[in-house]
Amino acid sequence: MLKTYGLIEADEVMAKKQRILVVDDEPNIREVVELYLKREGFAVDVAADGEAALETMERHLPDLIVLDLMMPKLGGLELTRILRDVAHTSGVGDIPIIMLTAKGEEDDKIYGLETGADDYITKPFSPRELVTRVKVVLRRAGDKSADEEKAGPLQTGKLVIDPAARSVTARENPVTLTVKEFDLLWFLANNPAQVFTRDQLLDKVWGYNFYGDASTVTVHVRRLREKIEANPTRPAYILTVWGVGYKFTDQA
Repeated sequence: MLKTYGLIEADEVMAKKQRILVVDDEPNIREVVELYLKREGFAVDVAADGEAALETMERHLPDLIVLDLMMPKLGGLELTRILRDVAHTSGVGDIPIIMLTAKGEEDDKIYGLETGADDYITKPFSPRELVTRVKVVLRRAGDKSADEEKAGPLQTGKLVIDPAARSVTARENPVTLTVKEFDLLWFLANNPAQVFTRDQLLDKVWGYNFYGDASTVTVHVRRLREKIEANPTRPAYILTVWGVGYKFTDQA
């Protein structure tokens, strides 16, 4: 069983290439994705199911996981929950996850995002598209913009957002956010009272406006409200502008 992502210091210090873990029970998909990622300069580990993925992560800590939703032994949703629980209880940062789903699994896609996946892509998919997604998610996860580094903590009402530490407290209680949840909250909070459509948020926060699905934004807004709002059904910070999108209010 995974301990605290292995915390293998030697791997973290020595590894210069960004490492991707590809978890899928279909050998052809593993081979093709591994090939395309290696061509782009990534170090790649592969696993056929969730249990094998946990064993692999004890040896090599990945920078991102490409994870199939439906697998034997330990599926994508269960593995995502384990990883997020470990991150939240140990203080280790979340590893970005791109989930692979089949067409017709809309409920599972939404549940995957609610569980903590950062993005998803539907099978069959273009390997080049997947590589693009990987690069975007990694860039967003690892990039602290100059504005973030210079900015001090932002406080509105009982909500405090610290971009340097990428930490959030609500009503004096620490809130654990995924990489993308923090990015979305920080973007909205830095543009108070401005209304953004879901497509605009996909472009501004996720970094693309073609591949994304609007439900990605919807789910992340719902998760944010559950974590930062005193009453998620009557939000004080992230408001819905019906027929348009969302806005952040600093009048909470």
